[in-house]
Amino acid sequence: MNLTLLDSTPAIRRWLPLLALATAAVLAGGCGDKKDKPANAIAAKVNKDEITVPQINFVLQQQRGLRPEQTEAASRQILERLIDQQLALQKVDELKLDSQPAVVQQLEAARREVLARAYLERVGERAVKPTPEEIRKYYDDKPALFRERRVYSIQEIAVEARPEQVAELSEKLAASKNINEFIEYLKAKEFRFAGNQAVRAAEQLPLNSLEAFARMKDGQAMVVPAPSGVQVVLLAGSRSQPVTEEQARPAIEQYILNERKRKLVEEDVKAMRAAAKLEYLGKFVSPAASAPAGAAAPAALAASAGASATDADKGAGQK
Repeated sequence: MNLTLLDSTPAIRRWLPLLALATAAVLAGGCGDKKDKPANAIAAKVNKDEITVPQINFVLQQQRGLRPEQTEAASRQILERLIDQQLALQKVDELKLDSQPAVVQQLEAARREVLARAYLERVGERAVKPTPEEIRKYYDDKPALFRERRVYSIQEIAVEARPEQVAELSEKLAASKNINEFIEYLKAKEFRFAGNQAVRAAEQLPLNSLEAFARMKDGQAMVVPAPSGVQVVLLAGSRSQPVTEEQARPAIEQYILNERKRKLVEEDVKAMRAAAKLEYLGKFVSPAASAPAGAAAPAALAASAGASATDADKGAGQK
C-alpha cells in the first residue's frame, strides 16, 4: 500500500465564541426614549416592555448564509426568542438577580468584551481591499483548492499507540495489500482503534494537509501522528470538481481582507502591550517572564478580524 507520512501540527484556532446574539440584541434595542418610537418599530409588547424591529434586525444580521426568502420566517423565530428572553428579564427585575455578585461579574465581562471588540474592529477598518491582481495570484497559488479542486472519499482509522509503536504501524500499513489486512493486524496485536468514513471537498480539509491530499492517488494512505497514537487516512476515491476564478473571487477577496484585518489587530495589540506598563503579580510572575509578548491577546482580537482562514477558504471552494 502506498504510504505518505504527514506532520499533523493542528491549525491554530483563532476564533473565540461571541456573546449570545439575543443578549446583544437587547443591548442594541434598549437605548433611546420609548415614546419616540414610531408604531411600526414595535414588534411586540411583553407586559410593560416592548420588543422592537431594530432588535430583531440586529440578530437577523448575524445569521450567516440566510437567503432572502428565509428572512420573514427567521424574523418571527427571533421575535419569539426575544419574547421569552424579555419574560426572563422581567423576572430578573422582580427577583433583583442583577445585583447578585456573580451576575454583576458576568455583565461586566460582557461589557469589557463588547467595548474591546469595538475598538479592535475600528483598527481593522484600516485594511485595504485586495486588487484583482492579488486575487488572481491567490487563486493561482492554490490549485488544489480551486483549479484542481477534488472531492475526496476518505476512510479514517484512529489508532491508540505509544510513540515507539508509530514506526511499526507505519511499516505495517505500507506493507499491507489493502486496508482490511491492516485492520486484521490491529486486531491481532490488540490495538484499540475506531474507524470512520467521510466525503470531504478540498475546502473542508485542514489547510496544512490539503497539498498532501492533492498529491495522493486513489488507494493511497496517509499516516498522521496524533496525541494518542496515529490517524490513518485512506483515500478510497476522489472526483474532480474545479472552481473558476470568477466563482472564487468574492470569497478570496473576503479572505485576504480578513487576513489584513487580523494582522492590523495583532500589530496594534502588540504595540499597545509594548507601550503599556505591565506588572505580573502573585502566582503569575514566573510564567509571565517566559510567556511571549502578546500571547494573551484579548478575546475581542479574534472576533474583530472577521471569518477565519478556514471559513474563508470553505467559501472560496464552493460553487
